[in-house]
Amino acid sequence: MFNISSILINVPITLIALTFHEFAHGWVSSKLGDPTPRNEGRLTLNPLAHLDPIGTLLMILTGFGWARPVGVNPMYYRDRKKGMAIVGAAGPLMNFLLAFGAVLIYGIYAVVCMKLGTGLGALSYMKLFVQVFVFRNLCFMVFNLIPIPPLDGSRIFTMFFSDRIYYTLMQYERYSMLLIMVLSLTGALNSIIGTGVNFFANMLFNVLNNLIGIFM
Repeated sequence: MFNISSILINVPITLIALTFHEFAHGWVSSKLGDPTPRNEGRLTLNPLAHLDPIGTLLMILTGFGWARPVGVNPMYYRDRKKGMAIVGAAGPLMNFLLAFGAVLIYGIYAVVCMKLGTGLGALSYMKLFVQVFVFRNLCFMVFNLIPIPPLDGSRIFTMFFSDRIYYTLMQYERYSMLLIMVLSLTGALNSIIGTGVNFFANMLFNVLNNLIGIFM
């Protein structure tokens, strides 16, 4: 069960992960010439503009979930499939950069604390926050990279298909959430996400250990 301290850590981290993810989609789409995100008020870091109640709750409780998708119009892109792939990749990439940034900041702070011999008490609390921060962002990244519509991974994966196959798959997007639910109920989704998160988390914390080792 969640206690107060767990909620105080998980809620703001979840809001950051969801908000920056959706903002990245909207920002990249606008850079590709699409005015839709700006017109719909999605080029903002205000979490209220991006939250989906069910997706946010699942993110807090299970580690994966979704926000309210940013509306984009691929008709504005020079290459629609490539544009959708780039916009789709922007969200997961943002979550990875957030996780990497948190590890980097923690590593620098840890080196300073160890060098000066002070602040070690705060370091343990910061480590807990960073671990949860990395876990949440990587969960959101890996979940959204699954190549099942309407997840971001499908936008990237289908870029390599012919136009005929691409548009056929997009027609069945509304039914794909049933597949995601089946994967979730069978435990397959947790296995997929867990494997991906462990891979990327180990990579990031190896970077952290090497960083600390270099400067200590």
